[in-house]
Amino acid sequence: MHRLVLAAISFGVGAVAIVGTPAMAETELSKEERCLALAMYWEAKAEGADGMIAVGAVVLNRVAHSEFPGSVCGVVTQGGETPPCQFSWWCDGKSDRPTEAEAWATARELAPSLLTELPYDPTKGGLFFHASNIDVPWRVKRERTVQIGKHIYYR
Repeated sequence: MHRLVLAAISFGVGAVAIVGTPAMAETELSKEERCLALAMYWEAKAEGADGMIAVGAVVLNRVAHSEFPGSVCGVVTQGGETPPCQFSWWCDGKSDRPTEAEAWATARELAPSLLTELPYDPTKGGLFFHASNIDVPWRVKRERTVQIGKHIYYR
């Protein structure tokens, strides 16, 4: 089932492929799946499945990179719960409980699939991203790879 959803997304069908799919209950997610789903939800909930997959790819690219923690939850929570941290939603002091049911269902559906097999990397090796409406927030020059929705990705 998950491969079908991801295949449909990779051909530009987007979230339409998920309509009618029973969402996995939150309690059925492993710890790593939940960490990935939360990152995808909070960073790209307004971007739909394509944006969520891109954020998920960055998290997984970081897991595979020697300069970042070797687990999804390690990457997501890197820096702790007070700024500076890697993902602002994690250390902003606000609740991390999802509030938008449809977007959360999409993130929960995608996370286990991405952890099993990332069929393609839409970020082209991205390790960093930021919203397109802000200036580049880094002191170090990074190679821009792609813009997906309202996020710009770098490696």
